[in-house]
Amino acid sequence: MVGVLCGELSFVGYWGHFGESQPLGLPGRSLGISWDPTVELSSLLCPHGEPLGAPNGDGVTASTAISLLSPNSGAFMVHMASSCPLAANGSLLGFDLTVAFNKNPLVCYDPDVRRFNACDWRLLHDVAEWIASSLNNDSTWVQRAEARRRTCSKLAAQFWAQTALRRTQPQVRIIPAQTGNPSVPIRLTCHVWGFYPPEVTIIWLHNGDIVGPGDHSPMSAIPNGNWTYQTQVALSVAPEVGDTYTCSVQHASLEEPLLEDWSPGLTLEVTLMVAVATVAMVLGLGLLLIGVFCWRAQPPAPGYTPLPGHNYPSGSI
Repeated sequence: MVGVLCGELSFVGYWGHFGESQPLGLPGRSLGISWDPTVELSSLLCPHGEPLGAPNGDGVTASTAISLLSPNSGAFMVHMASSCPLAANGSLLGFDLTVAFNKNPLVCYDPDVRRFNACDWRLLHDVAEWIASSLNNDSTWVQRAEARRRTCSKLAAQFWAQTALRRTQPQVRIIPAQTGNPSVPIRLTCHVWGFYPPEVTIIWLHNGDIVGPGDHSPMSAIPNGNWTYQTQVALSVAPEVGDTYTCSVQHASLEEPLLEDWSPGLTLEVTLMVAVATVAMVLGLGLLLIGVFCWRAQPPAPGYTPLPGHNYPSGSI
C-alpha cells in the first residue's frame, strides 16, 4: 500500500494572547490559546477543494505557516494533512484527513459517515471533541473535505500511472573476465540496468540453446536511487572458436526479449599466424610495386631508333 500525499498545511501559534483575541474557553477548563478554529482552520482546507501546489512529477505538497508573535509565550502547531492510500494495482483504498496538534492526531475525518471525530483520547480529548463538533456543525467543512477527497483520488491515480505503473526499458552489456581456471577460463557477466518495474528475467543461451535449468523465474534487482533498478548474472565458460553466448533479458517494458551476444576472439596461436601472414603479404606487395616501377623507369635499349611518324612517348620501348 502506498500513501500519496495530496495536501499539507500548518498553522503555527503561541500560548497567550495576540491583539484583541481572547483565550479559548473549553468545557471544564480554560486554555490560553489565542486562535479561533472557525477562522484559522479555514486555511487548512483547500477552498472549493482545490489542491495546494501544482503537479511536479513527485506529488502534490503545499505547506503554509502563520506565525503569531507573542513575547514570552510557548509555541504550538496545528497541522492538517490528507492522503489517499492506494493498493498495489493503483486502486483507491480510502481517504485520510487528520488535524494534528504538535504532530499528535487531534481530529480525524471519517469519509464513510462524513463526519469529523476526535482521535485524541489523552489530555487534549476535550479540545479535539470541541473542534470536531465545531467542524461538524458547519456543512462547509464536510463539503471541503469531500472535495479534497475527490481531488486527492484523481491526482493520486495520475501520479500512480506516472510512477509505479510506468515502464522503462533495460540496457544490457556483457563483460568477459579471466578466471585463472583452465577448465573454465572465461567468466561472462551480463549487466542489466536502468529498468522499471524491478521484476526481470535473465537467461543465458549457448549457440541458441538455454544454459542451465529450464525454469527461469524473475530475479531480484537493486535500486539505483532514481526509480530504476539494476542486476547482473554471471556464467563461467570454456569457449571455443565459433561459439556464441547470448544474454536474454525479459522485462515488462519489452515486447520481445532483449538479446546481447558475445563470441570468443582468436587464440594466441591463430593471432600470431594471422599477423605473420599479414606482414608477409604487405612485404610481397611492396616488392612487386618497386619492381614494376624500376622496370618502367628503364631507358630505351641502345641502337633503337623510332620510326618516322611514331606515336610512342619519349623513352618508351
